Amino acid sequence: MLTAFARAFRTPDLRKKLLFTLAIIVVYRVGTHVPIPGVDYRNVQTCIDNAQANQGLFGLVNMFSGGALLQITIFALGIMPYITASIILQLLTVVIPRLEALKKEGQAGTAKITQYTRYLTIALAILQGTGLVATARSGALFQGCPVASQIVPDQSIFVTITMVITMTAGTAAVMWLGELITDRGIGNGMSILMFISIAATSASSSPTAASATACRS
Repeated sequence: MLTAFARAFRTPDLRKKLLFTLAIIVVYRVGTHVPIPGVDYRNVQTCIDNAQANQGLFGLVNMFSGGALLQITIFALGIMPYITASIILQLLTVVIPRLEALKKEGQAGTAKITQYTRYLTIALAILQGTGLVATARSGALFQGCPVASQIVPDQSIFVTITMVITMTAGTAAVMWLGELITDRGIGNGMSILMFISIAATSASSSPTAASATACRS
């Protein structure tokens, strides 16, 4: 594997694509650790350190967001809205003749469907962001955490709207980063970001699981 990487870096064009992809991955991982306005980051970390935080309803979605969901960061929704929008458009292509016709038009039709997918992604991000904020405000995001209801201290409408807009913009940024990797990097951008998210979540949860096992023993 190291030999293959060494050969890849000797090729100027391939080296450029690899470095570009790595740079986008770094930006994506940095965004998963930047909290959104209106969130008490200390209380969030307190709840995440609580063992019950990993057993909540949002554990699976948190894995696909690279741990950003439970930390309520700007990339909290991750690529899930885009994946959901893609699945919905694929299903609607079978049902709606207009979409089926676009699919058969070749590159122009595919570009149009991609545009629809982007619009639907933003709409889903608004809905999911609103749901996440409402869940965080109610304290249900971290069940069993003593400070779960204090994660969002200011529950005014302005703060709520700001949080939703920030997460929606974060989803749009993730979608853009994925498309940049697809166009100028290596491989499918969304698939790479999904892999990075799952790998990062698995790596971060392993020490926690090991510590919990050691404490029980």
